[in-house]
Amino acid sequence: MVPLSYNGSFTIPIAILSGWVQSWLADYLPLIMVIIISITLLGTILVKITHPEVLKRNRFLKSLLDVSPLLFVARLLGSIFAILTYFQWGPEMIWSENTGGLLLNDLLPVLFSVFLFAGMFLPLLLNFGLLELFGTILTKVMRPVFKLPGRSSIDCIASWLGDGTIGVLLTSKQYEEGFYTKREAAIIGTSFSVVSITFSLVVISQVGLGHMFVPFYLTITFAGLVAAFIAPRIPPLSRKPDTYYVEKSSEYKEDKIPEGHNPLSWGYVQAIDKARHNRGFVDFLISGVKNVLDMWMGVAPIVMSLGTVTLILAEYTPIFQWLGLPFIPILELLQIPEAKAASETMVVGFADMFLPSVIGASITSEMTRFIIASVSVTQLIYMSEVGGLLLGSKIPVSFWELFVIFIQRTLITLPIITLIAHFLF
Repeated sequence: MVPLSYNGSFTIPIAILSGWVQSWLADYLPLIMVIIISITLLGTILVKITHPEVLKRNRFLKSLLDVSPLLFVARLLGSIFAILTYFQWGPEMIWSENTGGLLLNDLLPVLFSVFLFAGMFLPLLLNFGLLELFGTILTKVMRPVFKLPGRSSIDCIASWLGDGTIGVLLTSKQYEEGFYTKREAAIIGTSFSVVSITFSLVVISQVGLGHMFVPFYLTITFAGLVAAFIAPRIPPLSRKPDTYYVEKSSEYKEDKIPEGHNPLSWGYVQAIDKARHNRGFVDFLISGVKNVLDMWMGVAPIVMSLGTVTLILAEYTPIFQWLGLPFIPILELLQIPEAKAASETMVVGFADMFLPSVIGASITSEMTRFIIASVSVTQLIYMSEVGGLLLGSKIPVSFWELFVIFIQRTLITLPIITLIAHFLF
């Protein structure tokens, strides 16, 4: 997670390793993802038919393959879409470069490599005291401002410096282990799993404003923090229960610092205690492999199925244009040039975060293009990646709740970004 200067920009080692794997296996990754998604479906069907005894003894395999009917349908659709896209069979709307092709050839290869390294190295974040140390130190910031435990700061940093997928993976694991309540996990997953700094540069470059990256990134950081402050305090996030996925045998004490300790010394004690329970390299390796399989098999089919359907709707139907119509008077009130053209980009980001920038690149006004690029990043929830990951994880959010939070984030960040844009242009 330590940021490094690499090829002229700042990134993190996991992103560098991920890029290498994508380069080495570029021609094979789509096929590898088709095989993984298909094996996942076959394993799920086998378990549903035979109910093998091993599932009673192995909780990991049970959670991976014995899924709900809704997830089974998602895996079935994901497998069908992946095969049709790879061989370019069936209707073009499924496998075109803007729908299934975008997911299978561009997104899933990235997820394959990111999950490989993030999953393998995740125990280094979880099992050796880092979260306990920073969790205790930062509780007095995270709890009052964002209604979150201090350890969530690591999730946020991992997302902002690396990739939103890493943040979702880390949050999901922490939730499953009983460190976050349902409300806390939902807040972190929907408020802090942002795209990386490097992809933010891609977005602003797409609209022809790469020279404005610094004010752009400062703008989305400020607007994102405001959204993260407001969203947890209104439904649906505020109504999530403060109950745990699993009740821990002893409550984590990062919020309660005993007498004779300050946050740093107590965080150090907690971190050493956590590290002492580590059971060696083999356990670390097994834990990492489980993480990788969980993300490859649990998330990839969801992303392929839900992402393809959403992108088909965005590409071949006017539904997102219709949904954008209510934004026209809002954009006009905020005195944004070319309001009608900009309105089409306001909701299409729910399908894929890059679509608003692609559509908005043809708009003449630089200010409008700046606003579109900034809003698309701060909206944060898009079904082709983060939204699909959240639905594929154990984090308790539904498709409808994600859409509501997406609209909330749009309405919160749009006026802030517009105000800053009026000063800049």
